[in-house]
Amino acid sequence: MYNKMTTADFDALKAILSADRVQTGDAISEDYSHDELGGVSHMPEALVTVLSTEEVSRVMAYAYAHNIPVTVRGSGTGLVGSAVPVEGGILLLTGSMNKILELDEDNLTVTVQPGVLLMELSAFVEEHDFFYPPDPGEKSATIGGNISTNAGGMRAVKYGVTRDYVRALTVVLPNGEIMQLGSKVVKNSSGYGLKDLIIGSEGTLAIITEAVLKLLPLPKFSVSLLVPFPDMKSAIEAVPKIIRSKVIPTAIEYMSRDTILFSEDYLGKRFPDTKNDAYILLTFDGNTEAQVENDMQVVADLCLSIGALDAYIVDTDERKKAVWSARGAFLEAIKASTTEMDECDVVVPRSKVDEFIKFTHEIAAEENIRIPSFGHAGDGNLHVYICRDALDETTWHEKLARCFDRMYKKADELGGLVSGEHGIGYAKKGYMQAQYGKEQIKLMQGIKAAFDEKNILNPGKICY
Repeated sequence: MYNKMTTADFDALKAILSADRVQTGDAISEDYSHDELGGVSHMPEALVTVLSTEEVSRVMAYAYAHNIPVTVRGSGTGLVGSAVPVEGGILLLTGSMNKILELDEDNLTVTVQPGVLLMELSAFVEEHDFFYPPDPGEKSATIGGNISTNAGGMRAVKYGVTRDYVRALTVVLPNGEIMQLGSKVVKNSSGYGLKDLIIGSEGTLAIITEAVLKLLPLPKFSVSLLVPFPDMKSAIEAVPKIIRSKVIPTAIEYMSRDTILFSEDYLGKRFPDTKNDAYILLTFDGNTEAQVENDMQVVADLCLSIGALDAYIVDTDERKKAVWSARGAFLEAIKASTTEMDECDVVVPRSKVDEFIKFTHEIAAEENIRIPSFGHAGDGNLHVYICRDALDETTWHEKLARCFDRMYKKADELGGLVSGEHGIGYAKKGYMQAQYGKEQIKLMQGIKAAFDEKNILNPGKICY
């Protein structure tokens, strides 16, 4: 279906870019064959670094004319193989397109290239008293990657997800054509939402080369609340009651004692409290100290009235750093605790979180396998990790398949979906296709064909 790359192709790419930004063969590091988890692996034939929209356009025009597949990669922090070149061809690196181009204080927008890191963007806008709300756990991910997966994160319960903050995109289509989608306007009812099709498409429809992002004024006050519970059931059951209290926390995270201990070992730092089985971590923000303290007190009193064992205020910079650095390290901490792992990134209705977590515990006991978890209790997005530990290769893959089958089936029964924020990529497409059925997949394939009739842009992902 695709052409194998030749010396002539490599020379053409070097002419478009420069010889030092095109690598081939043994010069390509094995790191570029996989993403963060490494469960999906394949080497590209050429690794190219682009610096501008025009360069991306020229590379894509060449690839389109010569039927060469292209996969886009930012920081490579994905977990489902979206940035893995499963068909070989060109792996196009956008990480060096990392400039913040404009801060428009009148329209509350910032314009960035796709390689800008989330932590860089957050620091920049906060220096100017602005706030970019999307807050996925991996702060070294690129904005292009966040847009491509519609990343959510811990603040989604109050502020929403990445899609809610993308005003406009500059993209390069598979044939090399450059297109502007959206604008700085606040409202838009002008035809089909092509911009929104790109968001969450995991690099299968077009390559993002510039983004105009919506900002908010930076909240002046913020405080966190760490609430221990005797068990996970009572912790999760508190969440819908908190939501019904009409107080909207910035974040509502759940975590187990085991996961916290992994993080302590990984970071070499102590968590404020580890003697209880389950915890909810909440954050409140606002523009007046009185408002924030009142919201926090309402939720603290509510939690204590329904079985919480305590409510610790996390208000100093030192305490905030200790708690949130531990929460931010959960993925890496669990990864460091085992030989290999894979993730089930499901989302279920908030009222079903406890039932799903309890179900994972049942699977863990029946399969005699370790399945730690944590997640965003406020929006039902769960991060469940199946750990290999000392299992041999055959047993590991057999148990992993059974665990995934059962968990995705359970999520479907509970009215949930396959992925809350990490995307589908290559690793999870079978589960998504089974849940959505032939007609929805056919519609997705039709959208893909409208953008990419040759299927050369990130082939083998999501709906194929």
